[in-house]
This record gives sequence, C-alpha cells and structure tokens, in this order.
Amino acid sequence: MLYGRERERAAVDALLDGARDGRSGVLVLRGEPGIGKTALLEYAVAAAGDGVRVIRATGVEYEAELPFAGLSLLLAPGLDRLDALPGPQRRSLEGAFGLGEPAGGANRLLAGLATLGLLAELADEQPLLCVVDDAQWWDRPSLDALLIAARRLQAEGVALLLAARDDGGEALPLAGLPELRLTGLADADAARLLADREGGEPAGPVRRRLLAEAAGNPLALVELPLTGADFGSGGLALTSRLRIAFHGQVTGLPPDTQTLLLVAAAEENGELDAVLAAAAALGAGTEALSPAERAGLVTVGADRRLVFRHPLLRAAVLQRAPLQQRLAVHRAIGEALEDGDRRTWHLALAATAPDADLADALERTAQRAEARGAHGGAATAYERAAGLTPDRDGATRRLVLAAEAATEEGKLAQAEALADRAGARTDSVFAHALLDQVRAVAHFWRGAYPAAYRLLLDAAATDIEPAHAARMLLQAFHAAWYVGEEPVATVLDRLAALPLGPEEPLAPLARHLPAAVLPALGRSAAPAPDVRVTAEAARKAGAESPVDLVQLCGAALVLGRDHETLELAAELAAEARAKGTVGVLPTLQFFLAEAELFHGRHRDAEVTATEGHALARDTGQHQWTSQLAAMLACLAALAGDDERCAELASDALVSGSSAPAAGEPWAHWALALLDLGRGRAAAAADRLHTLTTGPHRHHIGVTRAVPDLVEAAVRLGEPQRAAEAYERFARWAGAAGTPWAEALRLRCQALLGPDELAESAYRAALVLHEGTHRPFEQARTALLYGEWLRRERRRTDARPHLGAALETFERLGARPWADRARGELTATGTAAPTAEAGVLTALTPQELQIARLAAQGLTNRDIAAQLFLSPRTVGHHLYKAYPKLGIASRTELVALF
Repeated sequence: MLYGRERERAAVDALLDGARDGRSGVLVLRGEPGIGKTALLEYAVAAAGDGVRVIRATGVEYEAELPFAGLSLLLAPGLDRLDALPGPQRRSLEGAFGLGEPAGGANRLLAGLATLGLLAELADEQPLLCVVDDAQWWDRPSLDALLIAARRLQAEGVALLLAARDDGGEALPLAGLPELRLTGLADADAARLLADREGGEPAGPVRRRLLAEAAGNPLALVELPLTGADFGSGGLALTSRLRIAFHGQVTGLPPDTQTLLLVAAAEENGELDAVLAAAAALGAGTEALSPAERAGLVTVGADRRLVFRHPLLRAAVLQRAPLQQRLAVHRAIGEALEDGDRRTWHLALAATAPDADLADALERTAQRAEARGAHGGAATAYERAAGLTPDRDGATRRLVLAAEAATEEGKLAQAEALADRAGARTDSVFAHALLDQVRAVAHFWRGAYPAAYRLLLDAAATDIEPAHAARMLLQAFHAAWYVGEEPVATVLDRLAALPLGPEEPLAPLARHLPAAVLPALGRSAAPAPDVRVTAEAARKAGAESPVDLVQLCGAALVLGRDHETLELAAELAAEARAKGTVGVLPTLQFFLAEAELFHGRHRDAEVTATEGHALARDTGQHQWTSQLAAMLACLAALAGDDERCAELASDALVSGSSAPAAGEPWAHWALALLDLGRGRAAAAADRLHTLTTGPHRHHIGVTRAVPDLVEAAVRLGEPQRAAEAYERFARWAGAAGTPWAEALRLRCQALLGPDELAESAYRAALVLHEGTHRPFEQARTALLYGEWLRRERRRTDARPHLGAALETFERLGARPWADRARGELTATGTAAPTAEAGVLTALTPQELQIARLAAQGLTNRDIAAQLFLSPRTVGHHLYKAYPKLGIASRTELVALF
C-alpha cells in the first residue's frame, strides 16, 4: 500500500497510458535506500492490470561482474522470439546469453539494439511494462544494452520503469532519460504509515522521535522501531541504522536458518536449488528456510527464486558474517553450481592462496567476457586471476590484460592503476610498451592529446615487432591530429619507415596514410592510390574490415579526394550494418557526412549526421557525439536556422574534460558560417582568423573554411587578415590537384584582387566548377561574380549568374544565401521569383531516411534492421510522413522519389 505519492503515481499512470496508446516511454525513479522506489514499482505492476504484459528483473550487489546476467533475466520471457530479430542482433543476444558463439567486441552495442527489437516483439500483441529494480547493481553490459534500447524507444507501446539508488558510488549512465526523484513522505502520510503498521502506533514521545529520525523514509518508519528504544543513538547514518535493525531480526533466528540466509545472500541469482544445495553442504537442511519465510525476511516465487524483503537486508546478512564463514559459503556455492563462469567466480572468491588451475579457469572466464564485449567484467576477472597466479611473469601478464580490458571499458583510473602495478613487476620491453599504450589511451580519452601522442610514439620506438609498432603509430596519428601539424608529420614519417612485409594486415594502411596526408602538410610523398585499392589490399592481407579501414576515409578528405571518401565510407557503413559492427558507424557517418556536405548534398549530410549523432550518443562515443553535433550545427547555419545552430554548437563544445572538445573546429566554423550568412562579416572574420591560424589549421574543416575567411575579410575591408591563410590554401589546392579546389582558389583570388583580374578569375572558376558536382560552391562563386558585375554597373550580365545562384540556394535550402541572391537580383531591376519549398523539406531527417528506403521497396522490418529502430517506429514515421508528402499509400513513394 502506498501512502501519499500522488505526484509519483500520476507519473506512472501517464507512462502506462502512453504504452496503452502505442507510445513508448521511460522513467527513472531515483532516491535513497528505503524511500519507496520498490513500492512504486509494485504499484505500477498492479496498475498495469491484465491488459499489459509485465517483465521484470532486480539488480543484486555482487563482488564479480557476470556479463549480461541482468538482461538475460529480464528478457527470458521473450527468448522464444529471437528468430524475429535481424541476424546480427539475434546472434549478439544469443552470444551474450550463452546460447551461441559470442558475437565479438561490438556485441554490447548490438545487444542494445537487439533488446529494443525484443521489447518491441513482446509489445506486439499487448502493451509491455518493463520493470528493473536496483538498476545500480545491474552488470554494466546489461545496463548499457538496456539504456541503448531506452533511448531509441518511440512507438512500440513499451513502458520502461527503472529504479536506482541515490547514495553515492559510481554514477549510472542515465543522462538524458526522464527522472523522478523520490523524497520523504509528507508528515501526515508518514504518521498514517506509522499508525497502520503492525502492533499499533508508539507512544507520543517515541512517535515524535521516530518521525524525526525517519525523515519520511517509509522503510525506516517500519524497521527502526524493531531496533528498540535506542534506534536513534550513536549519530549513525540512516542506512547503517536500518542495517542494525535487520541484524537484530536475523540474529534471533536458528543458526541453520542464519547459515541458509548467508548462502542466499552470497548467491547472486536467487536460484533456490543452488541455495539449498550449498546450504546442505554446510549443514543447513531445507527446513531451515521456513523460519526466514515466517519472519517475512525472504519469499520464494513461482520461478523458484528466493528474494530478500529488501536489498539492505541482504547486505546486512553479508556484513554481519565473519570472513571465514563467507569464504566457506562461496566455496559451497561454487561446488554446487554447474555453470562454468559462476562456479569459477565463487571458487575464486573463496580462495585464500595461489591456485594455478583456478587462475587458468578465471582467465578463460575473462576471455569469454571480452568476446561478449564485457570488458569491465574481463578486467575484474583478469585482475583476480593475477592474484591467484603462482608465478610472477604469469601474474604480470594477467595484470597487463586486466589493464587493457579496463581501458576498453573506459575505466581509465582503474586501467592506469593496473598498468602501474604491472609495470613495477617486470623489465620486459614489450610489456612496458603495451602498458604505455594503455596509459596513452587513458590520456587520449581525457583529452590530454600531447601526452597520449608522446607515450605512443615512444612505445612504438622500442624494440617491438613492426606490426605492433604500426598499430601504436596509427593510434598516435589520431592523437597527433589534435596536437598539431609537426606531430602529425612525425608520426607519418615513422609509419612510412616501418619495415612491414606485404603480408602484414596494416601494411597497406601504413603506406597509404603518409602518401595521402603529407602532401596536404606541404611535405613531399609518392602519390597515394585510390583508397578503394588500398582497402582491398588491406582486406586481402587480413585487416579487420571495416574497423581497420575507417582511417582511410578521413585520409582521403585531407587532400580533397572527397569522392573517394563518399564511395568508401558508404561501402564500409553498409558493411558495418550487415556485420553488426555498430561501434564504428558514427566514425564512418561523420566522414560520409563531410563528403556529402562538401559535394553540396546538404540534406543527405543531415540525414547521415543525424543518425550518426544519435548512435554516438547512445553508445557513449563522446568524441563523435561532439564532432557530429558540430557537423549538424554547420548544416543548420547553411539553412539559416540560427537557434538550432547555436544549440548544436554549444553541445559540440562540451568536452567533459579540461581539454577542448573534439568538435571545436567544426563548431566554430558553424558559428562563423551563421555570421557570414547573416551579413555579420566582422564576427565571421574574427572566428575564422583565429581558427585558420591556430593549432587546428591542418584539420579538414578548417582548410575548407579558408574561402569563407577570405570572403568575410574582403567584405570587412581587411583583406590582409586572410593573406596567410590564403597562401596556405593555395598551396593545398595545388597539392590536391582537383578542378573544384582550383576553382575555390580562383574565387579567393578574385576577391583579394587586383580588381582588374577579378573577372577572369571568376570566369575561370565557373568553368572549373562545371562537372564537379558541388552545386553550393558553384552557386556561391556565381553569386560573388554577379555581385561584382552589379557593382561594375553591368546589371544585364549579372542577372543570369544571380538567377542561377538563387535557384541553387533555394533548391539546397540555403536560406541566408538565397536571401542575399534574391536581394542582389532585385537590385539589378529584375523581380526575383518567389521561392517554393520542395515537398521533401517538410520531412524530418529520420522521416526522409525511412521514406527513401520504403521507396526502394524495403519492408518496415528491413528498414528497422538497417536503421536500428523497431518496425513499429518505422511504420509510425511513415504514417507521419504521408500527409506531409501529400500521398496516401506506400506505392506513391516510388514515383515521388
């Protein structure tokens, strides 16, 4: 029974009503222990009634992480529907739950998308309520997978309700989900609860003291009186006093019952058969369970799982037991279990001395966890295995593995601590190189790029195999990119000098990157082949595709070979979708969106970047969340959406560390484009001058921003501010050797003067623009030429150029530039035509993406698999799109597209 909680009940009721109407929703209940989170979950289950299907699971505090344990319990009722999922997603869950071979390191990301699919399947016949209690104790792979699904729920009819404790500890990755924070009961409701509790209301002074001590906490109101009159003594925290209350209740039970309760508290799944078997080995028979049940401390459900009345009770049972007794219990549980990893873990927790066989078994457990993408659990297992390893070198090797796994999990402090422990135990050059690689990755993700670069460069210089050095240098290239031109050149020179044989998987990449990037930095290098040629050679040599090949997409952009990126990134993205290599998709989508933007395909770039940004956010890839937000800010600037541009740029500039955000250059370019489009030349010139003369001047977006700086500086009457950047751009355009790059250089030259050469430069630029498939840049050149002609009082000559520019800007949705072209055309004495918005502009990026795929003949289920949505959500977006497009059925989409 709930006392008060009208606001909270209304929120739960709204969540359920939404699910009944086909809308999905998520709500996280936060609060201190005993505040009533579980009671509110029980209210939701009761309020759901017979018309809503309910699945539920509860997190359990445990000393070891068993990957996907929580998710497997939650989704157990839907495992018969696995065949309905797309192949990669189905295999990911089968591998995660031990029903098939592990799907590899991307499994956790795919598991989240598979979770979404399975929840949608369970909600297909009736609404679904999904309840998770004590989410803070769920294993991290399970929680990450569920949260990926939570952020993508839209129109499945799923209500997801999570409860999480608010008492410190590691922060849960719940950002962005709707939260409801529970506080203490109102005085009247607390008094009613106290009056209704079994045994009647305490006397006046005791009652007042109890109400004051409990501060509205329902569990405290019920349990504190059981500690006696001194329930408030000692100045202990409320949680500690509640544990004392539970101590007292357990202490009065028979010894055999106390033993059985300790076994139940140590056994993480509540499996009654395992608990009874282990308890029997310790001398406590089945009859020992009854006193605990009569006291209301535990219950046994229809699924034969034993559940404690409250998690604090379980914690109290574990806390009060002496160490030797806990060790004996873990040993008994391990011997009672047949499941390999759980058995191994309990035996490891019981071990008090080195044990080579047990250490080997625990390493195999860690390897299985890594194969399932559970790097945090693997790190814990490797570390414990190291502690059980008799020989020094073997223990050091396992500490290195633990550090590497912790790095993969993003537990940077743990990784560095493990690296320090391992490094103090060995003189091995190779081991120290690997540990420096661990430290470098930690520095990189904190934004300490110079430290990461130096560590990787030094590690690669040690006496290690060239193949290992190549991988370190490829990582060093990524770090150096954020440090400056000279570090980039240093890494590429070292990479080019590596003695890699043609059979090495990374050899084609190690040859290609210096050839593709060094010329853009003004260095000499042999011409790089087409990236698809390098990609094919790398695949044949055994490189992992698409993960190892993704840097080729960025390298092609550096020297302006955008068409190569357009093709390879699209190819690798399709491969990633087919293979389920979800983790690399945001990187590929960033490079693909860049190439689409540079080709003037603004709407395509928006669709690509929008999906990539959502996926990067859902999977915690902060670097690409920042980069893609900045890319979307640029597109918003081109469209003249001031508010959205400013909001996205602000999001992109949030780094989460003391270092600049990865998307900072693109974000500042976006804001400068917004200023330039709105005629704020001074603000644009200030931003662009800082950007193009700073440490990021070699970045792809910064190089492409130089023509904008030239235009802003000339409009401001200060062309000298762009002189240095223009000289660099001219050298870059010469190295790129493409018609479109030379066209932009000529446009800059026309702007900078001398004026008597402007017309020839504009005309030559327009000739070069023809056939380059870059309509936006071609239109900008035409606009500038038309403006120049009008200033020269050649209005008749200006009109065709201004009219062509206006038509292109309107077609691309570049409103600020269209407004400028319209104004210029009107100034020539010709009325500009009224713009007519294209029918597709009414669609959101996701609606457009879905409509395009549907027009290709894909079913809702096919589209859902490709876009990582549920089929119901796909249908929901299609039906929202039809009225906007002025059509009534799917068949009409084909003609429209």
